[in-house]
Amino acid sequence: MNKNRLFLILIFLFVSYVIWAQEGTTNMTEGNKILKIADENLMPVSFESYRKLINEEPDGSKKEFIFYTVKKGKDKVAMLYVSPASEKGRATLRLGDNMWLYIPNVGRPIRITSMQSVIGGVFNNADIMRLDYSFEYEATILDQTPSEYILDLKARTQIVAYDKLKMWVDKKNIMVTKVECYAASGTLIKTLEFKNVKNFGDEIMRPAVIETSSPLYKGYRSLMIYSSMKHRKLPDEVFTLEYLSRLGELR
Repeated sequence: MNKNRLFLILIFLFVSYVIWAQEGTTNMTEGNKILKIADENLMPVSFESYRKLINEEPDGSKKEFIFYTVKKGKDKVAMLYVSPASEKGRATLRLGDNMWLYIPNVGRPIRITSMQSVIGGVFNNADIMRLDYSFEYEATILDQTPSEYILDLKARTQIVAYDKLKMWVDKKNIMVTKVECYAASGTLIKTLEFKNVKNFGDEIMRPAVIETSSPLYKGYRSLMIYSSMKHRKLPDEVFTLEYLSRLGELR
């Protein structure tokens, strides 16, 4: 191989690498923009909501919970158990990657983890007390169809519940329709489907139902059904361990 030919091959490889790197950067930049808008369409910056969570088991039995939830910014969520009566008064708090469970008549809040589920079922604590996806993940555009973007989400840290997500986003309204959750090994842990887009008023339109199933829990299914959501300004005091016992005062 003469020197001129070798030089041309090296130039070609260098230009190809530059083009590939630029495309990767563009895909990440655009992916993060889409993810940010999808987050905003799922949850206002500061809000309160009521939702029901239903856990269904293979034998057909069900267990239902009702939660009152408040959120502020990208990383503050507090949730009060409204029913059943056996759980009433319990509360959970999430600040970034840290979570606590408050139980009436127990001395102090208990630390819990994102992968645990304090209510059982397929949803874990991270699913129930969801932060903005863009707070926890970097997104790139993996693929797209005429109607949807398909995003590849990689965890920003090793503390988050899932190492990788694959997300489908409707192009028309930039709304999440499905999320697949993967472990670091590449194993599919669960699938979340976002259904029944509803106008909640207060300029909030989003899926009213989130359904999840998992190949690890065959025959089990969990549903999260939002009955209301509205904007509400909340002081930082609400999102403290000291306030958990008073969370019901906000209702």
